[in-house]
Amino acid sequence: MLVHAVTPIVVGAQEVARRQARYDALSPAGVRVVLSDLPPGGPRALDTEQDVRRSTELVAEALAAAPDCDAVLPDCVLDPAVPPHGGTIGGRPALGLLRLTAGAAVAAGHRISAVTRNAAIATELQRRITDYGWQHSFHEVTVLDLDVHDITDPARWEQALRPALHKARTAGATAVINGCSAVETTTPPQNTPLLLDPIKTALGVLAALNTPTHSTPP
Repeated sequence: MLVHAVTPIVVGAQEVARRQARYDALSPAGVRVVLSDLPPGGPRALDTEQDVRRSTELVAEALAAAPDCDAVLPDCVLDPAVPPHGGTIGGRPALGLLRLTAGAAVAAGHRISAVTRNAAIATELQRRITDYGWQHSFHEVTVLDLDVHDITDPARWEQALRPALHKARTAGATAVINGCSAVETTTPPQNTPLLLDPIKTALGVLAALNTPTHSTPP
């Protein structure tokens, strides 16, 4: 299965390469993701509601113009431009990291929550959960108060994440979605909820469904 993905913000060639390596490492056999940067002029961080809306518009345009592939995917846990009840972008199936991850967790009986780096992302993630109809299985989003540059600092992210995981456990959550697909997740502390990496989880779901493989050169 060949999936064309696009970043939700303008990140530059070096960060695209880092994120692509992450997809390459996490993609199961039979699934290949090719990542592109958002075109110039897009937001460089999702810090406000306006950033989120602009990102959604540009991601929709970029994915609609994607090269031949089996599906398209926003490289973002907010699923920008993904139709809430399934559908296509540019005639190709539109996949969503949040939709696949949260859907699998809810189907498995988990009580889920999430963490995000700021309030704007938290608000949009909560809205998307409601769009998908899973609000009754969802507890809350914990805001980590981190900067966009902390996405590439696993130690800083983990430091902020640990108390959030303990908070989620106390609240009764059994699975926590790491609310940034570009962050390298680590093994969570013992006696905390399952930490869901949105890329690893979503692509695992695709592989489990035995989606037909696109014919592509090696």
